[in-house]
Amino acid sequence: MNDTENTVNKMLEILFGDCSLFYDKWTDEHKYNAVGNSHLKKWIANILPVELLTRSLKESVCSIVSLCECDNFYTKFPDEIKTPDYGDNWGRFANYIEINNRAIAMMEANLCRKGIYSAIKMLPAIPPSAKSWANCVILSQIWPNIYGDGFNKGPFEENSLYGIRLNTGYSINIVDYDVVDKFTAMEQFKAFNDLAHFRGIKTGFRTIISEDQLKVAHYNAPDENFRWNNPEHVELYINEMVNVINTGFEAIFFDSAKHIGGYDCENYTGVGALPEYEQMQYITNEIRRRSGKFTLSFVGEKSSDDFKRYQKMGLNAGTAFVSVDDFDTVKYWSNNLKYNRNYAPGVEVSNDNDEGGTSYDVRLNRIKNALFAFEYASDKLPSFMQMEDLFPLRYDTSTHHLMMTNPSYSLDGSCKSHWKNLFADEDARIYNHQVGEIFAYALSL
Repeated sequence: MNDTENTVNKMLEILFGDCSLFYDKWTDEHKYNAVGNSHLKKWIANILPVELLTRSLKESVCSIVSLCECDNFYTKFPDEIKTPDYGDNWGRFANYIEINNRAIAMMEANLCRKGIYSAIKMLPAIPPSAKSWANCVILSQIWPNIYGDGFNKGPFEENSLYGIRLNTGYSINIVDYDVVDKFTAMEQFKAFNDLAHFRGIKTGFRTIISEDQLKVAHYNAPDENFRWNNPEHVELYINEMVNVINTGFEAIFFDSAKHIGGYDCENYTGVGALPEYEQMQYITNEIRRRSGKFTLSFVGEKSSDDFKRYQKMGLNAGTAFVSVDDFDTVKYWSNNLKYNRNYAPGVEVSNDNDEGGTSYDVRLNRIKNALFAFEYASDKLPSFMQMEDLFPLRYDTSTHHLMMTNPSYSLDGSCKSHWKNLFADEDARIYNHQVGEIFAYALSL
């Protein structure tokens, strides 16, 4: 893949036969602006996800271009897109918003496909980065999952995203394999990243490091259990990360990173051995070195008070050390850690283990604390949110349930019905408006 190739225009030519763009009036009717001197920052709010997901991919690209901070409208997607620049250690201060791109994929009958297009369609409704810190979208799935990739199953059947297969390409849930001979998986990822960067948003993905949750696929042979003490497996793992990073992703969220090197394993809930401490240092260093991208952000799940341990491991941010429910506590830790510009623990509005049931008021308060609890914006702690924190799910499911299973909520077998019933209804629209109001004031900081 040519790094300078315009994959967005190529995508539109392949799918629609035309890459010309038009100003999107629907977007104009639903746009929110940041308050104050960042008023040119725009996004869509007061919406339900089904309104985004049922639009054509071309309409979504037009929506993204219509939200540009620039004065001129692009009638074709521009050739050179640069990621928003927040310095080498941007990940230490970012807001990470995880989007379950499998859950919002196209579900028809028992098939689950093209989640990368659904992720693109959600981009207009993700607030852009602020003056002082970046917003970063994390995708839940890139590689095939072990338990039934490409299919939805019953609401209580195993289909976990916490088990992945390496050495066999990318997930059928995510990639459009109908056109992969003309528009490769890597090009599809690059198109997503270019569109996100155009929106002023950074991007990353979640990955697994518990070895019994990893498989190495082989052609005409059974899958092999992944082992960290196998140098070939370690090299495969690093190269898999680098290949995806080279499509434009800038962050990796490492599940179970707290326990690397046998740390606090009495609370470890993963399956199988983790990398040794020095081995993880090698892995993070090699991903940066081989990709040539030394501004990558590596985020580890969970933090303790031994912050130097994570920083020396090559991480920029951790999760769940600071209680997000109390404004003064978040502000205290923001001030206490302000001199460490390379690593900080962060606050969580919710995480991938969230079982639901948290009230809208509590979530809104957590978002406010995550975005405003500091003395100076330049000292802000990193924060972590899930798709549900912007777009509430239906009452009888949760973030964690959708990580563990892959049900269709369609009443008639159509994608539209699934997307409509996956999320909460009109109360969620009001909530999304309230989230938009919070971000409107935060983006000028």
